[in-house]
Amino acid sequence: MTETSPSPSTGPAIVPASPAAREANVQADAGSAVPPPASSGGDQLARIEDKCARIEDKYARSEALLSRVEEKVEGAAGRMNEAARQSDLAALRSEVRAVADRTRRLPGAGALVLTAVITAVLTVVLMIAVQRLNLDAMLPR
Repeated sequence: MTETSPSPSTGPAIVPASPAAREANVQADAGSAVPPPASSGGDQLARIEDKCARIEDKYARSEALLSRVEEKVEGAAGRMNEAARQSDLAALRSEVRAVADRTRRLPGAGALVLTAVITAVLTVVLMIAVQRLNLDAMLPR
């Protein structure tokens, strides 16, 4: 059986690597010689800037849309206020018309004077009739 060493080996491998393995290590080292963070950082920054530009475009479109909506809402509010004013005017017009109709049906000044004269004449005639028939004794004193 084989004995194991009490401490693990930290040095190079005892068994030499095959030529294919050595070539793979050299290619891996050559690939790592180009600093990936610098090139991927630039790409990542470009992508972030592109996304920021798209977000800004969307924000600008949303802002333009909201301003158009705001203008339409203001226009609609103005039209509603105008309609309310027209409705108030129509209601006021109908009230004035109703009052005018009621006052037209009232008797005129001539009818009122005629009624007053007739009432005065009838009152005098009735008082003379009461005195001639000696009915004034029935009146309380």
